[in-house]
Amino acid sequence: MPERRTVALVTLGCARNEVDSEELAGRLEADGWQLVKDAAEADVAVVNTCGFVEAAKKDSVDALLEASDLKGNGRTKAVVAVGCMAERYGKELAEALPEADGVLGFDDYADISDRLQTILSGGIHAPHTPRDRRKLLPISPVERQQAKADVVIPGHGPADLPEGVAPASGPRAPLRRRLDGSPVASVKLASGCDRRCSFCAIPSFRGSFVSRRPSDVLNETRWLAEQGVKEVMLVSENNTSYGKDLGDIRLLESLLPELAAVDGIERIRVSYLQPAEMRPGLIDVLTGTEKVAPYFDLSFQHSAPGVLRAMRRFGDTDRFLQLLDTIRSKAPEAGVRSNFIVGFPGETEDDLAELERFLDAARLDAIGVFGYSDEEGTEAAGFDGKLDEDVVAERLERVTRLAEELVSQRAEERIGETVRVLVESVDDEEGVLGRAAHQAPETDGQVLLTGAETVRVGEMVEAKVTGAQGVDLVAQPLPGALGREEAGR
Repeated sequence: MPERRTVALVTLGCARNEVDSEELAGRLEADGWQLVKDAAEADVAVVNTCGFVEAAKKDSVDALLEASDLKGNGRTKAVVAVGCMAERYGKELAEALPEADGVLGFDDYADISDRLQTILSGGIHAPHTPRDRRKLLPISPVERQQAKADVVIPGHGPADLPEGVAPASGPRAPLRRRLDGSPVASVKLASGCDRRCSFCAIPSFRGSFVSRRPSDVLNETRWLAEQGVKEVMLVSENNTSYGKDLGDIRLLESLLPELAAVDGIERIRVSYLQPAEMRPGLIDVLTGTEKVAPYFDLSFQHSAPGVLRAMRRFGDTDRFLQLLDTIRSKAPEAGVRSNFIVGFPGETEDDLAELERFLDAARLDAIGVFGYSDEEGTEAAGFDGKLDEDVVAERLERVTRLAEELVSQRAEERIGETVRVLVESVDDEEGVLGRAAHQAPETDGQVLLTGAETVRVGEMVEAKVTGAQGVDLVAQPLPGALGREEAGR
């Protein structure tokens, strides 16, 4: 019997990439590949790259070079690039990085097993010439559902796994295999984006906005619950647009209660919300539905009107603060995070002061700050009024410092609150760590539970916040909280 082929998936970038990697893992395992965690133990190392900003692209190249160093020193025979950077640059990346034995685009995902086998056998799969994926589907959103069958959209794989890959009983999941045992998993709600922000290249290589069917999202959530997942995070480039191509822009409002009712799921989290598309009904569901986290990942990007218009976005400081007031009037303890770009072409000192005014008043739980840099293929790359790199760096440092102070203050405001903490790790040295409803994975800090040595990963524990360390919290389980978790088993 021939030795089984082995493959390792190395994932960089956002939660959407993590879902894509698990789809690739499902396809490969269904075709007989053995999944291993360590690239050094794999015949083929597949690096799922990120192509969003310069730092992410550098990390992706470093990961590819690190994996290529394994060749000749052990089992690894080939290194293959997939993901956003591979899709965005294709042939150009292959020529610039000969250390990679293959560069595969999204169109290769459906045939990933054959592609890897060809490369592993010493063959060559020609890298693609990138194209604007927004042009692959009709302009009209409602026409895309019929047309998408002819377009490869990562995360929108077949509705059912092949026999023997999914659990023997229970709802079938999309073609996916979990790559870790975390009690948290992301689920793709949609892919692509119809917005035309002048600084963003994502729509050009991720394509136009396409929703997944509610039944597919529900079935995948049920399957994940069977795998022991307790929290599901809904991801896409823009969750507030969900359903517009299915004929119902308010579809998310009806889907969320159904997801929250799935047996075994303790928390549903929605990420990637556009402030300009927030509507009263969605706010009501996010703040008033049991097991749906009152969590708002709002993509503000700036608050000075002139900068926002140049970004082809909408809003201003006062409108954004009004939105936050509306949210907190319904859920005072709601979590809010956002990202901001400083040093955008034409940004003045007054614009920066306006952003600082907003940050001072917004009481955000987590803030990401990025310095502007040109992204090829974007409208902003051709703008006049570019700021010197040292000016951008100074503004980045200034706003980052302010952001760190403000999120620390916001964490201290939570002292005395009662939070529900999902336990994610139990370690003799680091203690018991988890996250509250206002904290998304990886980005928003965590909670250290004291006096909770008997808990296990995946438990949901009610606790009182007793301290703060930067953005992180310290909390003590409430009397009887641990007993209630055990009694519910």
